[in-house]
Amino acid sequence: MFSCQFQKAAQMGSMRCIPVRFKPAQELRQSLLDMVKSLNLKAAFVVTCVGSVTKATLRMADSSSIVTFEGPFEIVSLVGTLSGGEGGHLHISLSDSKGKVIGGHVVGNLIVHTTAEVVVGECEGVRFEREDDKETGYEELVVYAK
Repeated sequence: MFSCQFQKAAQMGSMRCIPVRFKPAQELRQSLLDMVKSLNLKAAFVVTCVGSVTKATLRMADSSSIVTFEGPFEIVSLVGTLSGGEGGHLHISLSDSKGKVIGGHVVGNLIVHTTAEVVVGECEGVRFEREDDKETGYEELVVYAK
């Protein structure tokens, strides 16, 4: 049985896709957020992403360590929500020249090396918001019907 606080709102949306390519030296996180804002997307998320970066600043799983990695790295995975707050919520996995994979919560400095080909999805009929969650201590995703 599927059960969560978003069940009703999540069933209300259909999806559209927006393909975009980011070029060398662009900061990917902020570029995605700027695109979402300029297109007035209310419930955006990353469907898929391939490409490479020269730098990435990530928060590690312990919630306090922030590390900047210098590349180049291949983007193995980029996932997350892009609406409902200035920062969105993105996680990335990157591989180095030996195939070693690192990953974490994207803080910034995600600088495109050669390309970043991203498909952004939007759940139509809903909007994402980020609200303080007393249980986690973070701003967490809340889904509302439009």
